[in-house]
Amino acid sequence: MGKKGTTVFVCQECGNESPKWMGQCICGAWNSMVEEKVLPASTEDKRRRAAQGRTVKAVRLDEVKSGAESRIDTEIGELNRVLGGGLVTGSLTLISGEPGIGKSTLIIQAASKIASKGQPVLYITGEESLEQIRMRADRVCKGNMENLYLLSETNMENALAVTEELKPCFLVIDSIQTMYSAELESAPGSVSQVRACTNELMREGKERNIPVFIVAHVTKSGDLAGPKIIEHLVDCVLYFTGERNQEIRILRAYKNRFGTTSEVGAFEMTGEGLSEIENLSGSFLEGMEDGVEGSIATAVYEGTRPLLLEVQALTAPTHIGFARRTAIGVELSRLNMILAVLDRKAGISLINQDVYVNIVGGLRPEGTSTDLAVALAIFSTYKRIPCTKRTLAMGEIGLTGDLRSVQNAEKIVKEAARMGFQRVILPQKNANRMTEITEGIELLGVKSLAEAIKVI
Repeated sequence: MGKKGTTVFVCQECGNESPKWMGQCICGAWNSMVEEKVLPASTEDKRRRAAQGRTVKAVRLDEVKSGAESRIDTEIGELNRVLGGGLVTGSLTLISGEPGIGKSTLIIQAASKIASKGQPVLYITGEESLEQIRMRADRVCKGNMENLYLLSETNMENALAVTEELKPCFLVIDSIQTMYSAELESAPGSVSQVRACTNELMREGKERNIPVFIVAHVTKSGDLAGPKIIEHLVDCVLYFTGERNQEIRILRAYKNRFGTTSEVGAFEMTGEGLSEIENLSGSFLEGMEDGVEGSIATAVYEGTRPLLLEVQALTAPTHIGFARRTAIGVELSRLNMILAVLDRKAGISLINQDVYVNIVGGLRPEGTSTDLAVALAIFSTYKRIPCTKRTLAMGEIGLTGDLRSVQNAEKIVKEAARMGFQRVILPQKNANRMTEITEGIELLGVKSLAEAIKVI
């Protein structure tokens, strides 16, 4: 007679287990506890059987071969940039994004390019039919696809059996929330199923030395749907973002065990799939006009290249009890801090004004180098003073109203000169360190936000 299993309540957001149901988990999520059955460990566990008769031995670090060169070229430059040079063999990569943003398109394009080299690639889907994938491949993929294999399956054991038989050089799972293991009684997408399936895929990739891509859904807030534990298991976490009304798509790595997380990849969605954007700054500034109120250019340094962006701001008298603050591409807490500094240190009170700030293009830059541009854009629209002479502003604003220096300022200034800007407003410390002054561009070094407002 088999042992009777017990039940626990598992949070679908963080994976926390509780013997009884709770309305709110310790992670703060409400109504996220789902009852799942837990079976006792068998005395004939596979791991115990595998360990019998095997000698465990530690290996010196210098005896281990380096895997620095064990990468697969996807032939998509922007994807290689974000991954750190290509797909690492035996790695497990998670890619997520909003529905319809282009995750499956990007992966099928990469899979087809890898398959065109002559080695088999396996694409497993649990959401679409094979005919639907073929229709997308005919539209976005070019070249020979005879080595690209498709499998419509949600059972993990069946998927692994096909993988063992085919022995692909690249494996894609779309998506992980649709996969389930027959050994567990919980529903697909639950914490236990996602964790078990991800562990199986990780083991398969490590043992066979093949890179594995898994697709995951996101919530309405943009966070990964399901347990956060999946992000801890994988080697690389990629997020695919963009605005639905624009063609630009941004790929960013939030975790990468084999490279940097500061690089971003840029794509343009077309009728023939995703195409790489070589001049990203030009794409972000394409619709920017000189001499417009509430518009100014700024710059961030992402990975190995500077990116120029347009910051737009709008103020309007509030007609309700409290002023509204709306920010796209800028953290709302950061915007509130900038408004407080404008009020206290520059005498610009916006307590009765609705404030809207937008970074054009859908990029959400990390860091604080855009603070000065946000403040000047708000000042420009409030005072109705346009920014002329192709001006770019950058710098971090402190609570005292001072401007903090920006990293890689010289490279940003050179990029601004190449893009045709005439003036750059930057912290005085950065201006003093400039060893090479680019001809045709004026550097305006300022110490505080109040000084920057005077030279705008």
